[in-house]
Amino acid sequence: MLDSNDSSGVQKLQTGIDGLDLICNGGLPKGRVTLVSGTSGSAKTVLACQFLAAGVARFGEAGVFITFEEAVSDVRKNAAGFGWDIARWEEEGKWVFVDASPTPEEPGVTGGEYNQGALLARIEYAVRRVGATRVSVDSLGALFTQLQDETAIRSELGRIVAALKKMGVTGLITGERVEDYGPITRYGLEEFVADNVIVLRQVLEADKRRRTMEIIKFRGASHRNGEFPFAILPENGIVVTPVAPMELVEGSSDIRIPAGIAELDEMCAGGFFKDSVTLVAGAAGTGKTLMAAHFLTGGVDASERSLLFSFEESRVQLYRNAKGWGIDFEGLEKQGRLKILCEYPEIRPIEDHLARMVGVIKEFSPGRVAVDSLSALQRVSTLKGFREFVIGLASVMKHEATTGMFTVTTPTLSSDPSFIEAHISTIADCIIFLRHVEVLGEMRRGLNVLKMRGSMHDRDIREFTIDRAGMRVGEPLRNAGGIPPVPRG
Repeated sequence: MLDSNDSSGVQKLQTGIDGLDLICNGGLPKGRVTLVSGTSGSAKTVLACQFLAAGVARFGEAGVFITFEEAVSDVRKNAAGFGWDIARWEEEGKWVFVDASPTPEEPGVTGGEYNQGALLARIEYAVRRVGATRVSVDSLGALFTQLQDETAIRSELGRIVAALKKMGVTGLITGERVEDYGPITRYGLEEFVADNVIVLRQVLEADKRRRTMEIIKFRGASHRNGEFPFAILPENGIVVTPVAPMELVEGSSDIRIPAGIAELDEMCAGGFFKDSVTLVAGAAGTGKTLMAAHFLTGGVDASERSLLFSFEESRVQLYRNAKGWGIDFEGLEKQGRLKILCEYPEIRPIEDHLARMVGVIKEFSPGRVAVDSLSALQRVSTLKGFREFVIGLASVMKHEATTGMFTVTTPTLSSDPSFIEAHISTIADCIIFLRHVEVLGEMRRGLNVLKMRGSMHDRDIREFTIDRAGMRVGEPLRNAGGIPPVPRG
């Protein structure tokens, strides 16, 4: 495990949870206690388990899990769904439970009967026995339910925090809150005793649930401000997005790569820039998916692996359509040179889509990635969530040195290019607009490069046709009607 010091000099312990260490500026303050607060179902217990699981799996650090609420058997069973083999870690001496959960014989604790000293002795024994560096306590709510006196609650919490710090471990304790944007904790005391506070939320926005994480305080240490979306994936647990560095530190390549269409390369003064993001916008039937197909096969021809995320068409449909353009998607997939993932947007929240897509990009390491289409994903998200998705995916692709192409559908056949929302257009390095145009009473297709960051480009609206060889770009359209003015600059 790598420890690091932040700008304030406080030593940080990497959690090993994807994205969390980034917003913590390196990890949780080492040797201190962090309170994780949230409403029911906000993933507090998952985070408490994953903090220990990542320590064992990624850094070989032993951990102790104190449960006041769930039975130990339930914790093991639930963790197995994320691939965390707690039973094996227990046998290896890397994980120890301290079971303080209620039983039929002892249904709960009361202020007069509960022996806090005995509990702390059990925790310390467990820590020393396995040499634990991490401790999770789940949850304070169950411990304090019958301690009605606020002074007693604060005193007992203070004893737990002080004991964990004395043991030299990095602690994570969970606590309940009543509402997502109300008081931080149920009793209003816990946040003042803990060194650090992280709040988990599961907010209902426009009939859609959205999970976010916010660091309220790190005592004496730096952290990122604001709410960050996160997903819970079966194979990974919690993944905080965006999962790439959030500073604008990516390099800017001046290497040109082919777009997959020779005439489009000419219009773009030699092709797209490597590591850039291109947005292809147009009405239904204008050829957006076809352009993405050319882009991906252009990567294959250049000995790069290509990846397609399709949210509107199935794999069989894509195979059939590509075959009609003379492109063998099926053969390229069998050779491992192309990977296609098809999903309905509605099957998971957009944050989960982003986390999964980032995982595939990092695992497959493609040179090119196409997303077809952003418009389908926008259906399942709030405006804020969609904006964060686009920015997060683009930043990850640039960080991974991957060249991207996103497609987006215009609302009408003759839409003005100004329909492209600012938060999409500003992250795109290149914007290509496909449209239907009328020429002497006949509908034809036109292509225009609206924007190409850092390069000259052809500003003409060129006619293109689609045949068995795919897309063919021709001469500029002249005297065509029904063409909205093209923005300059």
